[in-house]
Amino acid sequence: MANHTLLLLSQDNAEYKALLQQAYLPGLTILAPEQEADIQHALSKADILLGEPERLRAHLKNARALKWAQSTYAGVDALLSKGCRQDYQLTNIRGIFGPVISEYIFGHLFSLTRHLRHYKEQQRLHNWQPIPYQSIAGKTILIVGTGSIGQHIAHTAQHFGMTVLGISRSGREAAGFDHTYQIPALNNVLSKADVVVSVLPSTPQTRGLFDAARIEHFKPGAIFFNVGRGDVIDESALIQALRHGNMGAAVLDVFATEPLPTASPLWDMPNVVITPHNSGYSFPEQIVTRFSRNYLKYINHKPMEGLVDFNLGY
Repeated sequence: MANHTLLLLSQDNAEYKALLQQAYLPGLTILAPEQEADIQHALSKADILLGEPERLRAHLKNARALKWAQSTYAGVDALLSKGCRQDYQLTNIRGIFGPVISEYIFGHLFSLTRHLRHYKEQQRLHNWQPIPYQSIAGKTILIVGTGSIGQHIAHTAQHFGMTVLGISRSGREAAGFDHTYQIPALNNVLSKADVVVSVLPSTPQTRGLFDAARIEHFKPGAIFFNVGRGDVIDESALIQALRHGNMGAAVLDVFATEPLPTASPLWDMPNVVITPHNSGYSFPEQIVTRFSRNYLKYINHKPMEGLVDFNLGY
């Protein structure tokens, strides 16, 4: 059996190394150097890399033996930019984030629709004052992106009695969706949606998809979630829509610039919830399980899970 060398380039190197050693992967040598000189030496012989996209990108140039890189994130934008080498197999971890991102969406949705923040403030003031609310049953949710994450959100929405619409590049039917459409139908479908969720990656086709003209088609009072990539929406146009009432609220986990600049008006808007890009955390145990399956496929020359198409951008 051929021997392979894995170089860990993660902020969680120690945890990954311990988990991978417990996996007993045949023929695999695991390197987790901390010093830059040792990393450079390891790059000369490692044919496999595992780490966050930004860290991988910083070392691609010197990874002379590289054949395969496993990202610990689903989004691999940093490895797709112009001038970045593409002469290796790149896999991401799409497919494991559905449950945690669905928890995020519906946790915040119920917080907004059931006025939980208001009740917490009323509790502080010893104020007994019911606030009218509507159930999400019978409401319409539009999920822009019908892959594994979108499908998990869709199934959860169906459980709560929502009508589930989806937008994707192909418009093909997808599990959990009542109807799916292609991107040209987006303006018409937006006008029907009480809740809009973007799980889109950053690609040339998605950047700026929600521009000022598009945002005008939102249903008045709609709640917008962005858990995909920040550059799919024009933040200035979003701010205007939130200020002037033709959008009810926004729950934003991703931004065009991260961390979100302290001067951004979004921080202080009462109808905005900001979280620090953590709606879907990459748990090392899940990533090691995915890597282990992929490693066995790799050494047996079988197609790996989460293989990224450099041309499509995902």
